[in-house]
Amino acid sequence: MIPVKGFEGATVAVLGLGRSGLSAARALREGGAEVLVWDDNPTARERAEDEGFTARQLTRPEAFEDVASLIVSPGIPHLYPKPNPAVAAALEAGVPVDNDIGLFFRSLGGEGWDDLDSPPKVIAVTGSNGKSTTSALIHHILTEAGRDSQLAGNIGRGVLDIDPPGDGGAVVLELSSYQTDLARALTPDIAVFTNLSPDHLGRHGGLGGYYAAKRRLFAEGGPDRAIIGVDEYEGMSLAGQLAEGRADDRVIRIAVGRKLSGPGWYVFARKGFLAEWRKGRQMSAIDLREVRGLPGAHNHQNACAAYAVARTLGIGPREIERALHTFEGLPHRSQIVGEKGGVTFVNDSKATNVDAALKALMAFPKIRWICGGLQKEGGLEGLAEGLDHVSKAYVIGREAEGFALQLKGIEAEACTTMEQAVARAASEAEPGEVVLLAPAAASFDQYDSFEKRGEDFVARVQAALGR
Repeated sequence: MIPVKGFEGATVAVLGLGRSGLSAARALREGGAEVLVWDDNPTARERAEDEGFTARQLTRPEAFEDVASLIVSPGIPHLYPKPNPAVAAALEAGVPVDNDIGLFFRSLGGEGWDDLDSPPKVIAVTGSNGKSTTSALIHHILTEAGRDSQLAGNIGRGVLDIDPPGDGGAVVLELSSYQTDLARALTPDIAVFTNLSPDHLGRHGGLGGYYAAKRRLFAEGGPDRAIIGVDEYEGMSLAGQLAEGRADDRVIRIAVGRKLSGPGWYVFARKGFLAEWRKGRQMSAIDLREVRGLPGAHNHQNACAAYAVARTLGIGPREIERALHTFEGLPHRSQIVGEKGGVTFVNDSKATNVDAALKALMAFPKIRWICGGLQKEGGLEGLAEGLDHVSKAYVIGREAEGFALQLKGIEAEACTTMEQAVARAASEAEPGEVVLLAPAAASFDQYDSFEKRGEDFVARVQAALGR
């Protein structure tokens, strides 16, 4: 645990008692704070009270008269579309609002770090798509290289639940826009921006607010090294704002599908090959085509980001390449779950938006595509480039017929249930094809989470394969 500093003897309120909220309450108490808690769910409140925390209803400004700060869990709106009533009460009372990420950064360092040969490093990864895989891949490369590494944040453990890192240790954080938007302290040593596509727009008041939430990771504290995906203008703009000039190698630009050139530091992937260029010279190249755990251009972008982080930390190209080949990928993200008769079954349930689904479609040449669910804003027009790869679509979800009608130029069958979709796709798939779950939609019309949807797909595939 990372004890929270700066609140010794003060009263701090914690709103939301899921994984991050409860761990924040424990870390605050460990640091000497008096902790009040609240959650609208009575079961969550009871669980916290069983640990000795005091529950207080926080929806009135007078509830904050003795409170030094309010710590808010990531899923609770603090501004858009409107503040949670407890957050609104804190704002009206003039009480600072923060989250567990802010507490982590203000509390991580210690006096003992001055005596370490190699002070610990914090690597923070944000972006619309690929941040989980990128974070896990960085952690994997570091571990394979014999480095002490912990994975936390939006993946792995809660940030305040980790062990204090030791000499030469690394903490790899996946940070969502919900987490970066509110944190009062953001001071990673290395910060990664993968890409940007429209998502969570209601929560951030539009695309500009969503980008601004991501940008805070780079603007608030100023990382020593910034690794920026420049396949969109937002990334190009961010890299330009951070760099002092074209040759400033504190900014490493990454891209897929095109060569980057100039006097700076670049890592890019084209036609399945990763290349590192620095000061106008190629430093190394890696063939990614046979890296089983990273199929497709979107995963090659993840590999570029992870490679750049590892190089910044002094790990050699060949050592990185060996680690890439032992990376098995993450559940629900381009996860190979079975093969039979030349047909491969891939679970990409995490492809909950159009951009992520398009990247999944572009990763394979011949696809039996399982898609559908609770459709997000913007429609499905952004999928057009990938539809040439689709032999047939099998649409699930309560609005399967309406979803199918939007898929122009391909055969689409409204199956509604995962069981029927997998059965139909498996029976019609031919050798060399991929049965791909990449929904391009949220799961909440049928499942509690994208994980539950992916688990259902895996179970149906295993049944179809006779396992």
